[in-house]
Amino acid sequence: MKQAWIATAVASMLWTAVQGHAPGDSQDPPAGTAQQGRGAGPQRGTPPPGPGRQGGGQRANFPQQQRPPGDPAVIARGRALYGVRCGACHGADLRGGDQGGPNLLRSQIILTDQHGENIVPVIRDGRQGGVGTMPAFHLPEEDMLAIAEYIHSVMGQAGRQGRPPGSETLPELNVLVGDAAAGQRYFEKVCSRCHSPAGNLRGVAARAADARALQDLWVSGGLSARGGGRGGGGGGGRGEAEVSRIQVTVTPPGSAPVTGRLVRIDDFVVSIVQEDGARRTFRREGPVPKVEINDPLEPHRRLVLELTDRDMHDVTAFLATLK
Repeated sequence: MKQAWIATAVASMLWTAVQGHAPGDSQDPPAGTAQQGRGAGPQRGTPPPGPGRQGGGQRANFPQQQRPPGDPAVIARGRALYGVRCGACHGADLRGGDQGGPNLLRSQIILTDQHGENIVPVIRDGRQGGVGTMPAFHLPEEDMLAIAEYIHSVMGQAGRQGRPPGSETLPELNVLVGDAAAGQRYFEKVCSRCHSPAGNLRGVAARAADARALQDLWVSGGLSARGGGRGGGGGGGRGEAEVSRIQVTVTPPGSAPVTGRLVRIDDFVVSIVQEDGARRTFRREGPVPKVEINDPLEPHRRLVLELTDRDMHDVTAFLATLK
């Protein structure tokens, strides 16, 4: 009888362990509570799909990226209030303005705010010390909440590493904004002394990668010579990068002129390479020997000092038609 009783007790204990739950064991969650563990539904803090997800599969990482978009009317009102009250210090894009306000895109006050509980007290009470002094603004509660909602809307679109809203890649600039007819008139007046649309600039638009490259090419003087790098020539001497485009004639006292491509020139020497490849170097003492330089980029260097943005864009628009 005693053995039978022990066997019955052990069986009862095993049945209880299988069917019941000891304190601290996992239990069915109450309704409305996310279940934890493998195969469970959304975890706490996991952003909802749609507006709360970032492009390219990036997971939202702060509250403003986890909430659906706010009321457009409230956001528009907040934008106007922010522009008047906050923009001068914190900048139009929240990255800091002319009056030295901090970058809000990296502010922990902003990043952790849910419904204005962090932002509104700062607007209402201001801040003293720390990163700077901010005055208190005596605004109605709904105005402060509208500003907070606008900030949330901006933060919800912010890029990685505190970048302001917008694409991760820079938009392509449209430089074809000039008047091609006006550009042709300018070209005929200023540029036709050295260039011809039917001659050395024939099909020039097809030689450039895009309109911006075309504009850089003609403004820098890249159309004025073949090969070589861009002209520089500032300071005390010219480097050998300019050797292929500058012609120099040196006339020593009592000797015939010698012409060649410039290698180097400064206050002490001038070096050239003649057509046969021979390199000649002449010592300079003031105006002796006589040195005459024919630099095809010099007109462009002078032009840059007087070229207006409008003329630049007009000429670019004209050159873009030369395909």
